[in-house]
Amino acid sequence: RSEINPTSKQLKVLDLRLSDAGIYTCECDSDKVSISLHVFKLTVSLDGHFLPNEVPKLTLMQNSTHPLPNLNVTLFNNNNNIVRPKSLQNETPQKYTLMLKQLEATDSGTWMCHIHSDSPLINQNISFDVKVLGFQNLYSERKYATVDSTVILSWHLNFQQIKWKEGFTGQMNWKQQESAAAHELLDFNVTARGEQHETKKISRFRFEIPESKPKSTIQVELPKVHFNQSGQYQCQLAYNGRHTKSKIELVVMKVSADPVGPLSRGAEMTLICQVSSPLPSNTHLLWKHMNGTPVDIKKSKQHEVKVEVKVSAAGLWSCHLIEDNDSKISLNYIVEEAPVWLSYVVIGASIGGSILFFGLACLCIISGISWQHRRQRAKRMIRARQYLLENKTCQCQQ
Repeated sequence: RSEINPTSKQLKVLDLRLSDAGIYTCECDSDKVSISLHVFKLTVSLDGHFLPNEVPKLTLMQNSTHPLPNLNVTLFNNNNNIVRPKSLQNETPQKYTLMLKQLEATDSGTWMCHIHSDSPLINQNISFDVKVLGFQNLYSERKYATVDSTVILSWHLNFQQIKWKEGFTGQMNWKQQESAAAHELLDFNVTARGEQHETKKISRFRFEIPESKPKSTIQVELPKVHFNQSGQYQCQLAYNGRHTKSKIELVVMKVSADPVGPLSRGAEMTLICQVSSPLPSNTHLLWKHMNGTPVDIKKSKQHEVKVEVKVSAAGLWSCHLIEDNDSKISLNYIVEEAPVWLSYVVIGASIGGSILFFGLACLCIISGISWQHRRQRAKRMIRARQYLLENKTCQCQQ
């Protein structure tokens, strides 16, 4: 593992090891020159390949013929910022163990370990790669949508950005609420060459895998989303038996009216705006009369999933989902006024119905009285027949 340059008489040692530490002497006739070689070895756990929230373990070894010095070790991350180890253990003068903080996907890059000693004077930098396979978006986020709109849910993986050269698998699940059973919508795998393949696992759930999408992205499309398609969509990837995941909570909003249909003169209807799950404290629902006065506003209370407003006049109403004073989504509802003739028809139908009811009531009363009279007359005829029969029997006996 060594070679000498015949011109410069330089000694080159290849594939340096801790055991190569020691004193090297060059002799030329009666002249001798000695050099002490001090060797460091830095080992990164899991070969520098991590998932988010994992804690790297660094092991620094040194070897020399001289008494081993106490080292001052400083770490710099991929942004050249100093990183304080979670713990630093000097087990022996020969071995140092450093435990770092939990990693995030943004920690991927080249790190540096700076080694310093005053006696002997040492200033040595050792660079090492940290690769954190994960999602570029947040671990958990919330997305709002209105009923019948098209929703696209995306998870951006960083395997191409960090040049991850290992294969891994993953899947995407959906459940309507935290306590409900999860349903696997699709699974995927990424080869060591970065080729990505996806497979749908469930057919009764209406969703599509877009043919055209950004690279390194897991994406599903919900055309004309339903109110009951809301819930938690979770993307999970697995590498060497370890897992990481990212979740998108889909909140769907709908509006309706009770009763449904045009608003008759003098009548009243209730407009209902509803979301599929409770809202955080900084979010609320707001009904607003678009062509009305500022008074025509109805706001939901904290964590309410529904807000109602009473309407007695036609016009355009709009329900807004407000998060930190910013309108995220909105749905309009047009309250139409019934035509005048329809009002007259309604009034006429009401009057006609009343008259018909009164007529039927009178008919029932008259029929009841007539039936009662017939019944009484039939009873009188029966008594008269019995009387005649009794008298005729008596005459025959005489």
